[in-house]
Amino acid sequence: MLSSAWRSVAINIETQLTAAYFRVQKLRKVGFRGMHSTVEDVKLESMQVKILPALQDNYMYLIVDNKTREAAVVDPVDPELVIKTVQEQNLTLNKVLTTHHHWDHAGGNEKLVKLWEKELDVYGGDDRIGALNKKVSQDDSFTIGSLNVRCLSTPCHTTGHICYHVTAGDGKGEGAVFTGDTLFQGGCGRFFEGTPEEMYEALCTKLSALPDSTKVFCGHEYTLQNMSFARHVEPDNESIQQRIEWAKLRRASQDPTVPSTIGEEKIWNPFMRVHEASVQKHAGGATDPIITMGKLRKEKDNFKA
Repeated sequence: MLSSAWRSVAINIETQLTAAYFRVQKLRKVGFRGMHSTVEDVKLESMQVKILPALQDNYMYLIVDNKTREAAVVDPVDPELVIKTVQEQNLTLNKVLTTHHHWDHAGGNEKLVKLWEKELDVYGGDDRIGALNKKVSQDDSFTIGSLNVRCLSTPCHTTGHICYHVTAGDGKGEGAVFTGDTLFQGGCGRFFEGTPEEMYEALCTKLSALPDSTKVFCGHEYTLQNMSFARHVEPDNESIQQRIEWAKLRRASQDPTVPSTIGEEKIWNPFMRVHEASVQKHAGGATDPIITMGKLRKEKDNFKA
């Protein structure tokens, strides 16, 4: 009984310290050359993913085929940085992958198309996306050099949201999925244009079906905020606490906390754990995972780290 009480006190103190950390971070001047995070390369067997920070907490991504050096950019809201990086790396950029129409993801499309001297294929699942010329839907596919891209329709945050699953041409090795504002590390996007049923389908059916080793590149640096809520939901989940400590170290040096993996999200993301008894108990005890999903999202909407 005593140890349980002390554990509760310790969690409360840790929560307050985390909240203070967030406040300090907001007051700091962010990143090198004003960026909120450092530019970082993630090297997989068949591809390289260059993490490009943008705005206050967004991420753009350059996907580079190792064989051909052809590249695609995901959500290029800062076109100048994209062009500069492509030219420095001597890449062939010919595709834009837009996850959804919100300005902080699609707002740079038209300018990039205008500034870029060569033709760009602009992919997306919503007619509200600027410069769109390749509309896609569930299971549509295309290539980036020798890489394969499969489109996953994940409506909820917006009705036309698309996640892009990228793999080697032979299907071997690690894959990557670019999830925009559907799946975050430790969290998910708000249900602006959809329902708990749709987010359940997106997270627990489509994305959960990807190999556990799949790298998850999400649209924002929200890890510490999301993990604070995840710990609130499952205070006894040690994986969550370990990730928080790791993420704090990364953010102290302004390094990005992406990517995670699908397998890891199944361990610590409450919105992908709505079948778990511990998560259902926190959400009121209903055993229906969709009801749990809806209650979690409503609670998260008003949660203060």
